[in-house]
Amino acid sequence: MNNFSVDLTNCDKEPIHIPGKVQSHGFLIAANKSNLTIAYISENVGFFIKENPKNFLDKPLSILNTFVDQGVPEFRIEELIKLGVLKKSFDAISPHLLEIGGRSFYLIISPSHNHWLLEFEPVTLQYDIQSSIGRSASLMLKGKSVSALLKGAAIEVKKLINYDRIMIYKFLDDGHGEVVAEEKEDNLEPFFGLHYPASDIPKQARDLYKLNLTRLIADVNTEDSPIITFLEDQPLDLTNGSLRAVSPIHIQYLKNMGVYSSFSISLISHGELWGLIACHNYSPKFIDYKAREGSKLIGQILSSALEYRQEEEDLEFVEKFKDTTNKLTEYLNRDKNLIEAITGHKETILDVTQASGAAVIFENNLYTIGTTPKQEDIYDLAKWLRETSDETIYYTHRLSEIYLPAKKYKNIASGILACTISKDPDEVIIWFKPEQISTVNWAGNPDKTATSLENGLLTLSPRKSFETWSQIVNNTSERWLAEEVSSVLRIREIILAYINKKANEIRLLNEKLQAAYEELDTFSYTISHDLRTPLTSIKTYAELMLKNKSIDEQGRKMLDRILNGAEKMNFLIKEILNLARVGRSEISLESVDMESLIKEICTEVWTAFKADKAELILGHLPNLKGDRTMIAQVFTNLISNGVKYSSLVKKPIIEVSGYADGDEIIYAIKDNGMGIDNRYYDRVFELFKRMDNVKEIEGTGVGLAIVKRVVEKHNGRVWFESQLNSGSTFYVAFKNK
Repeated sequence: MNNFSVDLTNCDKEPIHIPGKVQSHGFLIAANKSNLTIAYISENVGFFIKENPKNFLDKPLSILNTFVDQGVPEFRIEELIKLGVLKKSFDAISPHLLEIGGRSFYLIISPSHNHWLLEFEPVTLQYDIQSSIGRSASLMLKGKSVSALLKGAAIEVKKLINYDRIMIYKFLDDGHGEVVAEEKEDNLEPFFGLHYPASDIPKQARDLYKLNLTRLIADVNTEDSPIITFLEDQPLDLTNGSLRAVSPIHIQYLKNMGVYSSFSISLISHGELWGLIACHNYSPKFIDYKAREGSKLIGQILSSALEYRQEEEDLEFVEKFKDTTNKLTEYLNRDKNLIEAITGHKETILDVTQASGAAVIFENNLYTIGTTPKQEDIYDLAKWLRETSDETIYYTHRLSEIYLPAKKYKNIASGILACTISKDPDEVIIWFKPEQISTVNWAGNPDKTATSLENGLLTLSPRKSFETWSQIVNNTSERWLAEEVSSVLRIREIILAYINKKANEIRLLNEKLQAAYEELDTFSYTISHDLRTPLTSIKTYAELMLKNKSIDEQGRKMLDRILNGAEKMNFLIKEILNLARVGRSEISLESVDMESLIKEICTEVWTAFKADKAELILGHLPNLKGDRTMIAQVFTNLISNGVKYSSLVKKPIIEVSGYADGDEIIYAIKDNGMGIDNRYYDRVFELFKRMDNVKEIEGTGVGLAIVKRVVEKHNGRVWFESQLNSGSTFYVAFKNK
C-alpha cells in the first residue's frame, strides 16, 4: 500500500504515519465511523482468529462478536464504541480485556479520521502494575536536581520493563540529541554522554512522539503484517495506533546497533518534545499494554517534575539577574548620567547576563566593561548588526560563522547578545561570551553514508559503526540562556523608560529655556530703549549743569558722582547686552589670526586701563577656528581682567601663549595679580558674582560669564588655576578640527 521510496532528497518527508502495515505481535481492524463496517484489516488476523481476513471486509463490525469468547454480560463491540463516543473519550475503555479462542487480548480503540482503529494485543503482564508505578514514581522524585531526577527515572523504568539499556535522550536546540542519563546491564558499553545527529529521529518522527507518547518495536526481525482494504489509494492513518509498523530505515538502524527490541516514552516540557526515555533490549521483548501505560505515566510524572526541577535550578539565575536589574534601576533613578548608572557601581550592566564583557554605544560614544573586542571592531560589529537585523534583540553563540570578521577575536566574542536601547539603531548594548572549545562524542560518524542506486538517486544507509567518534567544536560560546535573554529585555525596558524620562525633562528644559530667551529679548529691549534713554538724559543734564559756573564745589562733586554712576550703569547695560547676544548669535566659523587679534586687543586694553607699567609677554599664538567677534570678546575679557587685577602690584606682568594638545588648541592668560581664593572656585563663572577681595576694583561680574558661554558655544573648555596674592592663569581650549 505504501510505495514511498526514501532517498536523501525526501527522508524528512517519509510518511511514517501511513506505513500500510502493522507489527505482527497483534492485529488491527478499522471500521467506518458512520456505519461501523469494516474497511481495513491486517492480514495476520487469520493467525489469531483462524479466518480469511478478506471475509471481514465491508462486513458489519458486529461480526467480531461471534469470535469473542462470550462471558456475562455478553460482549458487544458496537456497544463499546457507542459508550466511548458518548463519553467523548476511549481512555476509560481502553484497554478492554477479552478472550479469543481461549487466549487473552487487550482491545485498544482510538480514532483515525473517518475510522475507528481497533487493535488487539496479547496480555502477558503477571504482576501488580499499579503498586509498581506508585513505588517507582516515589523513588524517582527523590532526585533534588535535574540530573538526579533523570538518573532515578532510568533506574525505575528499567525495574518496570526490565530492558537491557534505559537511556534518557534529550533533544538540543538544533534537533540532535544527547544521552543525559543511563541505566544498563554491566556487560554493555556505556552510551552516557554520546550525541546522536538530528537525522536519527527526523522531524515527522518527533511530531508523532508528541501525539503518541509510547512506541514499541517488539522484534526487529519479524515480518510486518500488511493492511488490506477495498478502498483504493486511501491509506489508513495510524498516527494514534500502537501497532503501527516502523520505517525500514529505523529497523536497519536498530539492527546495526545489535538491538532486537526498542521502546520509547516521550518527555514533554512546556508543550514541546524535551526528549525520550529510549529503551533497548538485545533480544526480542514484547511489553504488555498496561506496562507500557505504566511507563507512559512515569514519563508524564517525569515531564512535570522536569519542568519544576529545571525552573528551580533556573530560579537562582533569575533571582541574581533580577537583583542586578533592581540595583541598576536604583542607580538610574539616583544618578544623572546613564553610563555612570550602569557601569560605575558594584553591580553593572555586565551582571545582567553571564557574559564576560559588555559594550554600550550611546550618544555617539563607546563605553566598555569587562573583556571586549577592540573599539574599532565593536563599531564595525554594531554597523553589521544594524544592517543585518531590524529586531530589538539579537543573539548567537557562533558569531564568527555568521560574521567572518569576528574570527580574529573569537576567543573574546564567539557569542553576542545585543539589544537597541533607543529609537536610534546606533545606540546599542552588546554582551560578549568567549569561545568555548569542546569535544562532542558522537555515536559513530554523524554523517550518514549514502548508497548510489541505478537511477542515480542516493538512498540512505543507516550508520553501521556506533564506535565513539569525537568532534572538536570551536568558534562557539556557551549558549545564551532564556533567562539571560529575558533579563536583557527587562533592563532594556528600564533603560528606555529612563531615556524617555530624560528626553521629557530636556524637552521641558528647552521649553523653559525658550521662554527665558524670550524674556531676555524683552529685557534686552527694555534695557536698550527704556533704560538707556533716561540714562542718556541724566548724563546730558549732569554735564550741562557742570557748565554752570554758579554751582559750588560741593554741587560739582555730586554731579561728578552722578556722571560716574551713569557711566557704570551704561557699561553694565552694554555687558548684559553682550551676554544676551552671545546666547542668541549663530557662530560664523573661520580661521582667526590670533597674533594680530591679540596684539590689537592688548593695544586697546593698555590704552583703556592706562597700564603703562604693566609688562606684556606674548608666546606662541596659534590660530583658532571660530567666530572672530566672539573669540575677541573672550580674550578681551581675560586680558582686561589680568591687567585690572594685577594693577595693585609693583610690576604687573601679563603673559599670553597657546599650544596644541591632541585635537585642542589651549591658550593660557596668566597674571601676577591678587589671585582668587579657592573657596570661591565654583562661583567665578557665575553671572554677577564677584569675590570679596576685588570689591575695590571696578567690575560687573558679567565678563567671565560671557567667556564661559562663548567657549561652550564653540564646544570648548575654560578653567583656571589661582593662588591668593600670587596671580591667576585662565585656560581656554578650542577644538582644533
